[in-house]
Amino acid sequence: MLFTFLTVVQALVATALVGTILVQQSEGGGLGTGGGNPSGLMSARGAANFLSRTTAVLATIFVTLSIIMAALAINVTTGRELDTSLQRNAPVQAPVDPLAGTTTPGAAPAGSPSSAAPAPAKDPLAGSAAQ
Repeated sequence: MLFTFLTVVQALVATALVGTILVQQSEGGGLGTGGGNPSGLMSARGAANFLSRTTAVLATIFVTLSIIMAALAINVTTGRELDTSLQRNAPVQAPVDPLAGTTTPGAAPAGSPSSAAPAPAKDPLAGSAAQ
């Protein structure tokens, strides 16, 4: 529940951070077009300072939330067991050379289905190759 809440807060902070960065001008003017009182909040200099501070605060919150969420994710995922239900334990055989031919008279050719190794006892896909 906490992780979901932090994920939503992280998304909101990221959206605000992107919006704040996109509003700023590349020259550092930010929202202001000049004119008026140069020391006011919405002057070119005041808006740039406000947006720079807002960007720094949002970036700090974003990084802090990322570290907290990573720590929570480690605590949530520890103690899980690996799922080995699809693991096959087929006997190890030497690779078959299809160009070598057969050495035993009357033996099936190397590429035929009858020369393939038998499937493991609990293999759910044992008969699928013959279909």
